[in-house]
Amino acid sequence: MQLIVTKLSVGLWAASYIKGTVQAFGPTKNHPFVLGLPTGATVIDMYAVLRAFVQERLLSFQHIVTFNMDEYIGIPADHPQSYHSYMRQHLFDAVHMPPEHAFIPDGQATDLHAQCQQYENTIARMGGIDLFIGGIGRNGHIAFNEPGTPFHSRTHVQTLSPSTREANARFFLNDISRVPQQAITVGIGTILDAKELLFIANGVQKAAAVSHLISQEPTVDWPLTALKLHPHASLLVDLDACVLLSGDVKTQLDQAREQNPLADQWTVEVK
Repeated sequence: MQLIVTKLSVGLWAASYIKGTVQAFGPTKNHPFVLGLPTGATVIDMYAVLRAFVQERLLSFQHIVTFNMDEYIGIPADHPQSYHSYMRQHLFDAVHMPPEHAFIPDGQATDLHAQCQQYENTIARMGGIDLFIGGIGRNGHIAFNEPGTPFHSRTHVQTLSPSTREANARFFLNDISRVPQQAITVGIGTILDAKELLFIANGVQKAAAVSHLISQEPTVDWPLTALKLHPHASLLVDLDACVLLSGDVKTQLDQAREQNPLADQWTVEVK
């Protein structure tokens, strides 16, 4: 796994990487680029830059198919805090992407377990995900896979931990009772099946999770450590998210910064 530390906005870096990867792929109508997408505060800037790229005609979503990581159960798709609404607000409405190219789990499905299987089947039908973008939770969750979720898990119904609901309460008038207790989420195995992973963490509030990922062997107690099992995974962070790093990785990062202090980014290999 690569640790990429940037002095730039992580949103700008990630959006630029997506643009470059899509352009190198050269998607067509019959061979679209399949992009896995997250929601949340960490990637708001990323979506703003992607919208700007489209406006400036530097990127097109006409031949991109997207699969979102998750959706709440118990609130309608048009609820202002649903992830359907989030994606329309931050990306879909502005980039003129064909509606049939955007896939988000249906948290209102009558048969939730059948919806989960259908989501997996649709990903497989599209040939798998080429690049999966994600964030990491303070307790180490990726997508809504809470601690203890098996690494082989597929799209499933997940009961959200109190800490996750508390962290998301700020989107629900700071009232945890308004935060749904369950969500549909892609599984860790679903994520690991992607051809490439780029996960993002910024700010000191994510420093403990970043430190656990860097220092620990893969363990279901910290779902984000599953990223170490992927042959093409990168963790993109800012300097604030690195304040708790220690050991060899911190030493390598310090050396890289000393050798090239004017660089916009530094990359360290993590075993």
